[in-house]
Amino acid sequence: MGVFFIDTERGAVATQHQLIAAGLAEGSDPPPRPWLRIQGTRDATTLWYAIMRKRERGIFLGTLVMRHSTHHERLLAQGWEEIAPDAVGVHAEGTGPAVS
Repeated sequence: MGVFFIDTERGAVATQHQLIAAGLAEGSDPPPRPWLRIQGTRDATTLWYAIMRKRERGIFLGTLVMRHSTHHERLLAQGWEEIAPDAVGVHAEGTGPAVS
């Protein structure tokens, strides 16, 4: 899948390719805020990695973690939410689905 970004205001997650296709980023340039790159390998796939998010101090944080690892279990226990692969993408209004 590639490089992932999170909308720090809404919690939406999208790949760099999806943001480029939606006109929110150009080439290798990062998209503007509120999109922030999720740190991780550049060739991450949701087959092996879980995309996690957590609302902290008014913004959403994102991370990639190996599925079924102790770190994955620890993040879930600390209140991080796993994002389903089909929820990744740019939807109406240039964002992903809103998170409550």
